[in-house]
Amino acid sequence: MALHITGDTAADALLTENPTALLIGMLLDQQIPMETAFTGPLKIEQRTGAADAAAIAGMAPEEFLEAFRQTPAVHRFPGSMATRVQTLCQALVDDWDGDAAALWTRPSAGSGTQPSGAEVLRRLKDLPGFGEQKAKIFLALLGKQYGFTGEGWREASAPYGEDGSYRSVADIVSPESLTKVREYKKAMKAAAKAAK
Repeated sequence: MALHITGDTAADALLTENPTALLIGMLLDQQIPMETAFTGPLKIEQRTGAADAAAIAGMAPEEFLEAFRQTPAVHRFPGSMATRVQTLCQALVDDWDGDAAALWTRPSAGSGTQPSGAEVLRRLKDLPGFGEQKAKIFLALLGKQYGFTGEGWREASAPYGEDGSYRSVADIVSPESLTKVREYKKAMKAAAKAAK
């Protein structure tokens, strides 16, 4: 399994190998191009040396913000997004022992089995910065590309889990699929604008 979201080999390798990086990329994916958001974790690692939740959460906020602001900036809103990333990482430390993958691998209480899609969706929505849509897209990404097979993940991530769709980052596996997702998003924006 290897992700191909950004077109940058090193950034994609980090996303593939590091669940915290993947979660941070998803958090950053708003009001900037998807590739920029998902290359953010690599920029953070290159500038701070940190790629795990505990190290990022433990950094001095001013130092972390400075890493976000370096050119090219990690995000167009470096102040608020640097704070959000550290808040997310602190939640991972507090609630998941710093292990982002535990969100989708730790068994449900008392079950001893892999959590269901609905359970993982609930866990994601409990994270700071993850609303319903972002949680569903991330769940679809886990199911479509990251090997998550929890019962009912497609239904829980609907409509993003739909097979053969090109709605979100969950569907990007090549430059061609990126183009299709962009076209879909552009059509949705145009439809929303026309409806006003």
